[in-house]
Amino acid sequence: MGRGKIEIKRIENANSRQVTFSKRRAGLLKKAQELAVLCDAEVAVIIFSNTGKLFEFSSSGMKGTLSRYNKCLDSPEAALVEYKVEKQDSKEVDVLKDEIAKLHMKHLRLLGKDLTGLGLKELQQIEQQLSEGLLSVKERKEQLLMEQLEQSRMQEQQTMLENETLRRQVEELRDHGVGSPDVRYNYQMQKEDSDITLHLGLPIDVYSKMKEPETGILSNDSGSQMAIF
Repeated sequence: MGRGKIEIKRIENANSRQVTFSKRRAGLLKKAQELAVLCDAEVAVIIFSNTGKLFEFSSSGMKGTLSRYNKCLDSPEAALVEYKVEKQDSKEVDVLKDEIAKLHMKHLRLLGKDLTGLGLKELQQIEQQLSEGLLSVKERKEQLLMEQLEQSRMQEQQTMLENETLRRQVEELRDHGVGSPDVRYNYQMQKEDSDITLHLGLPIDVYSKMKEPETGILSNDSGSQMAIF
């Protein structure tokens, strides 16, 4: 038996009315989604039940659709221009997405992944690209190694110059007797001799003769004699 024609009027039974509302609402939202997908249309549906509950569907965002609807009411021509601009932007986005997908696929193939479906010619092209890339990497590596070697050589030369300067300074100090133990001892003995000479009131050369190991008699200015042993 076929389904009978239903009279379009308010259903008096509350339970039947609620069941019908749920079924018809689900069917309406499904049809709206199909219309948006099949026809590339911007669809928005707003439903309030008799109890005040909200049900809605929007293919492009409810706020954006309502804003466009209000603009279309105010100025239909401006809304049409805006729609064309949005469609153009959407196409550009799609093109960029395709380019990104192609680049990602190319990157995977250069890494040796996802090579299924490639022919011999395509594989040879990938091999050539990898060989050229490897050669460039080796050249850059050698360049960096040479730069590091040159830098190390310059540092070594700088260190040698500094060491040579220090060596010359040490030799100059050694030539002047600074820091030598013998020099310090001779200087101390001369200082002590000078102090004793001043204390005795004798000239330095006289006191030096007094320290000679020879035995003799020296006379001072007063005529007194001094034995030297």
